[in-house]
Amino acid sequence: MAGTRKGGLKAAKRNRELYGENFYAQIGAKGGSLSNTGGFAANRELARKAGAIGGRISRRTKSASSSVGVATKLQDSTKKKKSVSNN
Repeated sequence: MAGTRKGGLKAAKRNRELYGENFYAQIGAKGGSLSNTGGFAANRELARKAGAIGGRISRRTKSASSSVGVATKLQDSTKKKKSVSNN
């Protein structure tokens, strides 16, 4: 049973005995070679359109820490406000 680390190691050992030492390498190779769509790597224009749609419908708000430039501007503006209020 692969519910524990010990069980997983036992199952992996058994799979290698039954199917050969490169059992997991063969499974991994199949995963990439059986693909027939190509994904976004094959069609950059489709990727661009999908990203634009996702960006428009995203419910996330833009945060100040998402870019260094914005965060720096915010820090500078708070420093200016503090220095004005101190005078």
